[in-house]
Amino acid sequence: MGHGRRQGAVLTHTIRTVAETGSTNADMLMLAGSGAGEGLWLRAERQTGGRGRQGRAWASPEGNLYASTLVRLRPHDPQAATLALVAAVALEEVVSAYLPRADAVRIKWPNDLLLDGAKLSGILLERADDAVVIGIGVNLAHHPTDLERPATSLAAHGAAPDPADFLETLADAFARWLGIWRAEGLGPVRARWLDRAHAPGTALTARLPDGSAIDGLFSGLDNEGALILRLADGTTRVIHAADVFLI
Repeated sequence: MGHGRRQGAVLTHTIRTVAETGSTNADMLMLAGSGAGEGLWLRAERQTGGRGRQGRAWASPEGNLYASTLVRLRPHDPQAATLALVAAVALEEVVSAYLPRADAVRIKWPNDLLLDGAKLSGILLERADDAVVIGIGVNLAHHPTDLERPATSLAAHGAAPDPADFLETLADAFARWLGIWRAEGLGPVRARWLDRAHAPGTALTARLPDGSAIDGLFSGLDNEGALILRLADGTTRVIHAADVFLI
């Protein structure tokens, strides 16, 4: 089933919901290859093959959000990778509305949300030609307890929104931030991200794709959204790809 929401005469998004699928990102990549347009969202009540960054499995019990959307890149868009920041600020805005303390939620580079220091959500970007598929998983009703790092859910903090209602709000927020990204560039998105991120000076470990790790203090983002770490010797290192953890 599916539906759209109209703003004036403009269709801002269409949501399709399925009871179960392997992975909404895999399905959306197939839809993108078949010509699906920007603004389409696919939500599954359950996933049997959900995945996170670097191919990790993503547990998918019913009651949480598992959804993917599609952005069609245009010639003058900012760098595609910065859509991770767009998704993060849109999701943070929606999550914070469900909580009595907005400052309980912080963004961890590039796009994880931490709620009182525990992981609440994950965002996975995958690209095929001019299509960027953005998968978003949020622990609304349940959270895993057997992970290397602590996780949490909105239900554990007194709020467990219905996934369909949550996605309606998220789709609106994402469309608005995507419009800002296109019209004004990365600057406003980057500013919002920094405002909602962990504080400068936070100790982080960055695990790089080659398996090495770098410890440093959070020193903001560069103009393209890459992570800046201040090292023990006072120099800075710009990180473009890594798994980042709070120390």
